[in-house]
Parts: sequence; C-alpha cells; structure tokens
Amino acid sequence: MALLSVNHRPVATSRGASRRGFAVLLLAVAAAIPGRAQSALDPTSLPVQASDRFAQVITQQKKSEAELDQFSRVQRIESRKTGGDPSAIDTRVLLLFPSGVGLSRLPLTAEGKTPDSAVYRAELEKLEKYLAWAAQDGEPQREAYTKAERKRKERFELIEATHQAFTFTLEGKETRAGRTLLRYNMAPRKDYKPNSRMTTLFTKVRGTIWIDEQSSQLAKVEGEVTEDISLALFLARVNKGSHFMQERYEIAPGVWEPTFEQYDFDGRKYFMSFSIHERTFYTDYKRVGPPRESLQLVRAELSKLAPENKP
Repeated sequence: MALLSVNHRPVATSRGASRRGFAVLLLAVAAAIPGRAQSALDPTSLPVQASDRFAQVITQQKKSEAELDQFSRVQRIESRKTGGDPSAIDTRVLLLFPSGVGLSRLPLTAEGKTPDSAVYRAELEKLEKYLAWAAQDGEPQREAYTKAERKRKERFELIEATHQAFTFTLEGKETRAGRTLLRYNMAPRKDYKPNSRMTTLFTKVRGTIWIDEQSSQLAKVEGEVTEDISLALFLARVNKGSHFMQERYEIAPGVWEPTFEQYDFDGRKYFMSFSIHERTFYTDYKRVGPPRESLQLVRAELSKLAPENKP
C-alpha cells in the first residue's frame, strides 16, 4: 500500500464526536492508579508500590500521546447492528496522518488500498502544501501549535483528576503474549466532588484496567456507563449500559498505542435515538516524524508516481 491517500482534511461528524468524547473520558480514567488504591493482593508482593506505579502510568500515557504525533497508522472501522453481530454492515478504512497541529484522516478503499491514482496525486499535493505550511515558523503556525498544546494540557489535567475520582482495587494478574498484566477494578469514589462538567462524568462510569507490570504501560481498558450521561447542555445523552473497550500493544520499542477498540453506545440526540456499535482496528504504524520530516516522505511519494498518472 502506498504511503498516503486522498482527502487530508479531518472528518468530523456528530456521531464520531460523541464516540470520541466518551473515549477520551474513559482513557483519562484508565491512565490513573492512585496511591490510595486498595489492594486485593499482598502489596509486598508487588515490585512497584501503587503510588509509584500511578506516577509511572501517568508519565507513560503522556509519552504515548506525544509519540502518537509521530506515527501514521491505518484505521479500519466496522459498524454493526448490535455489539454481538458477527459481521459488519459497513466498513470504513482511513489512513491517519499526523500534521503537527492535528490529525488528517485520509480515506482508503475497503481493501485498504489507495483510490484512483489521479485523485490520489491531487490530494497528495494538497497534503504536501498543508505540511509545508505546518513546517514553517511563522506567527500563524505558532498560534496553531499553542492551541494544540493547550488542548493536550487539558487532557492531561483530566487524566490527573482521576487520582481523586476513583478507587482502584488490584484484583489479580493475567498473562498476555508472554507479558504479565496487573488487573484493577475501577469504581467512583463516593466522597469525590467534581469541579467541572467533564469530571462530573467520572461519577457515572466504572470498569477494569490492565497495566503491563514490567513497563507500567496501559495495556487494556473496559468501561461501562452506570447512569445516563447528559452531554452538550442536555441536548444529547449516552444511556446507562453503554460500553467501551480498548487494547494497546507495544508498536515500537517503548511505544504502546491502540490496536483495537470497541464502542457499544446507545442514547439520544436532539430528541432522536442513536445507536453506535463499532469495532476499530489500528494497523501499519509507521514513524513519519514531525511535519518537516513527513513532508519529505510525501514529496518522495509524489516523485514515484508515473507521469501518465498525473491528473
């Protein structure tokens, strides 16, 4: 498969926004193992004390997010009627490409191939121009990077807020692909007092997280809504029982990123019911670097196209 595909502009839908918003919430939850965690095992048997592991997991989550800005990957989204359906009713395949200040979503064919070469070249040229802009050091670029960093800081603050919001009980150990995972039950603290709309949501979810014992990396998270959640000034609602799961693996030395996600959401928006049942696979992680480096990859890809394939 070629390096890139068409349509570098981000794709945003209300359906996708609802899904991603809940995912951000649960991933923030999953990043925390507070020092006050209750242990179902003998704590002296652990190589790292809970308070130290909490700090390590937070550090690793921040590092993983920063690293993700350097990697392209293929995203395959399979929609189903219900979470238990064996076959997909719709499949979308995208190439996710970091742009320095955001993420471009480039549609591929259902087989994961690039579309018509003429369209491919035209859209590849558009992406080249965007990356060339992002690689410059002007005032507009500095403002864009500052805005992106501000959003990242807000996500980090949400992650750190889970230290007060949840109790984590160490339930046991499991083995996955030859590595030991620590399994924690995650439950809202009864005495927690939310200080924002987003942290209020912490009181309405519970779940399980798995931490890689050796690296203190988040390996898996499952979360479930325990009460209806109102969003967008009560114009939308995620129903009790909605579920989210994500698995993460080491995709490069010391770099752990998502490889699989499953969303099973039901709710209402603007007085209309919605149902989202999706399985998402992430493959073909490739380090492309910041815009100055990825720009060269795009230009090299353009140079490989035969003259007869030009639009």
